[in-house]
Amino acid sequence: MTQFLTAQTRVRLKALYRMQWEAAQQAHVLLYPEGMITLNESASEILSLCRGQLTIDEMISTLEQKFPQAGSLADDVYDFLTVALNNGWIEHN
Repeated sequence: MTQFLTAQTRVRLKALYRMQWEAAQQAHVLLYPEGMITLNESASEILSLCRGQLTIDEMISTLEQKFPQAGSLADDVYDFLTVALNNGWIEHN
C-alpha cells in the first residue's frame, strides 16, 4: 500500500532502525535487525532530519539552505521520503 506525505507531515526513523557512520563502508548506513542499508550522501542528509521534529517543508527548507547550489529539492525529498516510508524505514506522526 502506498502512503502519502504532505508538507506538514513530521517523519522519524522507526524504532528498529538506526543511522550511523560506518567506517568500513565510508558511508552512513541504516541499521536494522535483519541487516544494513548503505546510504548515499543525499539519503543520509535527509534521514538525519527525520527525528519527528520538523515538518517536511521545514526539512526541505533546511536542506535548501545547506545546499543552495542545488536549487529546489522538494521533489527529490518527497520522492526519497515516499520510498523510505513505503519500505518501512520511517513513520509519520
